[in-house]
Amino acid sequence: MPRFIVDAGVISTDTLDEVALRRWIDGRDPETDERRGRDLSSADADLILDGTINAPKSYSIAALIHPELACEFEALQDRLRDRIITTWQRELNARRGAGGRIRESLQRIEVVELRHRRSRALDPHVHRHLWLNVKVQGEDGNWSNVDSRVAMKMHTLVNAEGDLAARTDPWWRRALARHGFTLNAEGEIAELAHAVRPLSRRSTQIEANRAMLLAAWRAEHPGQEPSPDQLHQIDRLAWAKARPDKPGEVDETAWEQLIAEELAAIDPAVLRPRSVVPVHGPAIADLDFEFLAARATVEADARSACCGGRFSVFDIRAGATRAVADSGVVAPRADLEPVIAEVTHRALELTVDLLPDEAERPAHVKAYMASSTAALKLELAARFDALAYAGEPVDAATVVAACDEVLAETVELDERQVAAAAAIAGTDRLVSVTGPAGAGKTTMLRVARSALFRRGQRMVVVAPTKKAASVAGRELGAAASSLHALLADHGFRWTRDVAGAETWSRLAPGDLDHATGRIYEGPRRFPLTAGDRVVVDEAGMVDLHTANALATVASETGAGIAMIGDHLQARPVGHSGAMAAMTRRATAVIELTAVHRFHDPDYAALTLRMREPGSKEAALAVAEELHGRGLIHQVADHTQAREVMVEAYFRWTAGHGRVALVTSTNEEADAINEAIQQRRVDDGHLALTRIAVGQDEQRLLEGDIVQTRRNDTHADVENRALWTIRRITPTGVELASLSDSGDHRTVNHEYAVQHVHLAYASTVHGIQGETTDASIVGPGVDASGLYVGMTRGRMHNEVIAIAQTDAAARDRIADSMLRGIPEVSIDDAARAARTELGRAARTPERGSAPPAPWTDRTRRPLGHELDIDRVARVRRERERELHQQLENTREWLHRTRNTLLELDARIAASNASDHARVERRADTLAASRRQLIGQYDARSADYADLIAIHRQHTQLVAAAETERRVRLALTADARRAEDAARQGAARPALASPLPTRAGPTR
Repeated sequence: MPRFIVDAGVISTDTLDEVALRRWIDGRDPETDERRGRDLSSADADLILDGTINAPKSYSIAALIHPELACEFEALQDRLRDRIITTWQRELNARRGAGGRIRESLQRIEVVELRHRRSRALDPHVHRHLWLNVKVQGEDGNWSNVDSRVAMKMHTLVNAEGDLAARTDPWWRRALARHGFTLNAEGEIAELAHAVRPLSRRSTQIEANRAMLLAAWRAEHPGQEPSPDQLHQIDRLAWAKARPDKPGEVDETAWEQLIAEELAAIDPAVLRPRSVVPVHGPAIADLDFEFLAARATVEADARSACCGGRFSVFDIRAGATRAVADSGVVAPRADLEPVIAEVTHRALELTVDLLPDEAERPAHVKAYMASSTAALKLELAARFDALAYAGEPVDAATVVAACDEVLAETVELDERQVAAAAAIAGTDRLVSVTGPAGAGKTTMLRVARSALFRRGQRMVVVAPTKKAASVAGRELGAAASSLHALLADHGFRWTRDVAGAETWSRLAPGDLDHATGRIYEGPRRFPLTAGDRVVVDEAGMVDLHTANALATVASETGAGIAMIGDHLQARPVGHSGAMAAMTRRATAVIELTAVHRFHDPDYAALTLRMREPGSKEAALAVAEELHGRGLIHQVADHTQAREVMVEAYFRWTAGHGRVALVTSTNEEADAINEAIQQRRVDDGHLALTRIAVGQDEQRLLEGDIVQTRRNDTHADVENRALWTIRRITPTGVELASLSDSGDHRTVNHEYAVQHVHLAYASTVHGIQGETTDASIVGPGVDASGLYVGMTRGRMHNEVIAIAQTDAAARDRIADSMLRGIPEVSIDDAARAARTELGRAARTPERGSAPPAPWTDRTRRPLGHELDIDRVARVRRERERELHQQLENTREWLHRTRNTLLELDARIAASNASDHARVERRADTLAASRRQLIGQYDARSADYADLIAIHRQHTQLVAAAETERRVRLALTADARRAEDAARQGAARPALASPLPTRAGPTR
């Protein structure tokens, strides 16, 4: 296998045989077997980090059809490989000193490359794996381990480089053009993209063939597993099966011929020669840098949703790289480097610096926030502040009467449930009810709804998703809808702008609704009046944009808001923190503490301690108790963890129980799903007679448990709803609800291909809101995944830990319980950024170093010694001057245009009357017109430049205003914290069985 050595940016290469490769992976010199640095003592330590070079599948098809393109494609991947590995050597680091506090730049790294032409199903899929050895040599000459935290966070930049190479490399693009190929908006070869899906669908049949061949082999060899060579043979037989007159053994030439025949059957035109086409693309000088910067910021902001809105320079550079890739430009990578640097710089101008006093910081530290997100956090806080009017809960007699009306005699509310129902039915404008899983929030809501009705007010129940709304409506016995449906009824519309940012607008009654083509007449489904209560169930999954719109509706209608949920469970897809932001300002805050779901009351109490342990010691105590109960399953590796989860599925379903399998990643869920499906096939529980294709080309069989991943009003299915496949027909897939076998739906095959996937196992978002008999949580989940997973099962819950000892397993589970500080406000985000910076290795002082090429300009951070208010005033003044220049130029252009039209009319009239004269007036008029048209063209160009400059200054003014507001908010938060600290020190703490929050009164 080829090994690439990058030493101070210079690449050399050699090859490793099997013995040398094993030494190399074990962290030793492949030739001398000498140890490089200290041995990795942990059995779970990474030995290599895998980076994959992928490309659209149409590229692999083109390379198979045309030998010249195959060579050019290999050359493209060679250039990309060299770019990636030199970037790794330049930007990754080792750690030195006590606790790894010192950042050591790298002198040398080593990478082994694996090349593949096919997928496992033998479809064309040219790709490479780059194995980066964790043993690296620092500039000090010593061998140690690479900082894997930096390497993992840099992966998004590596992927972006792949996108850039595939779309902008001039040698590759010219090679495609010589064969008549162009790229579409998705980066696929436009003339071959239509063949990708039909060729991939063939792989589903191959998987079915493979399953039957494996089952036959295992039947002939009981208790054995096929070797790698036998699996390779089975793969080839599965590919060739059902093709008439095709051999079971497929060599390279035969494989290429078989693929060509498949393509010809899909579309004969695919194999025909094409005429040369030109390579189109804008010049670098014509790129709109402001637009590209906006695209880069939007992408980085989208990736920051799980980090409180924070992102790093790596994230911004990745966004800038992808924005340039999507621009259509075609140029050598070296020519694009200054473009990416400039786009990165301009994108940083659209952000807020959360660490203004830290001039030197590692590029992976997430210390920036989009100005738009910072402004959104401030706006939402201000709206909730304006709604924070204190009221009164309903009296106890009303709650008791409501309980008697809607609850069975055997059901009683505890003290906090009564308080929550009274607050929701009362007059506080903002009510927050938080509580752990199984705390009886739905039962409490039924009482609150009845109490509100007794007061002559309505309760409107909504949820962040259609699935959650259906669950809430079913359990409450009342109509419930998605929160977006309520907002849409009140005129809100959401879309994305040209840069990809989520934008919200609002229709006024009488406006044309372009989505429906009808006149918007105001709210019809959800008219709200003063005193009505909008209850948001599963409110922890509400994002900031949606909460901002809801606060606007509440302010206009006089309705109150009650958010019911748990911000410690699954987060929203967008920016989180809406429920926590409201809880900080609500005048009625009730926390439910009793857990009613579990059969074992002691375990119910344990889940409360698991939900949010205050320290590592507290988390370890919980882990000790879990271990004592036998609820921590220790395994050696991920393979064994999968086997445990698969066995748990069959153990519980054998007794007709329902089990939740919770994984840390979608990839892990897919692996477990496929393993369970295959075992059900082997056991005869599933048949291969009828097969449908699911999302990501999954094989779907009758009897499989699946999940729909998109709302579809036509088929009446919801996102994340769980189903069993009843029947597969030529026209569609018939589904039965997992919670109600009599509830049937049918989706067509096109929907199944895009939005249906296996769901024996899922991540925390897929299982959120479900209640099962048992739950098994896989390794590597975060705090939300652990808590949600360990609270799904009524009868049994257990977690799997990869560790070599019991103590190590308990320590891993304890680490999983610990949460970061909730990043609700910008001040929270700044603290989290500073904490992350404190964990990062730092470069020691070695004199002034030259700035990195992507930060060649100094960006003014928030809190710089310059007076930010004065800078904002100067920019606003400059904006006014530009605006006046625009107005003056626009007026001159308007007048000149009218003059030109008048000249045209006079010239036409003169031509009609003076055509026989020697000296014609028309000639004089034409000369005047030519002179004036020259002035008009020049002023028009000036006007276009003024528009661009004005737009740039407008963005700068907006960013400066956001920074000013952020600084004021940070200062106010700091002052409030100081005041609270002084007040807390001045008075004794008071115990309160029912925590509430006082607020301003009108």
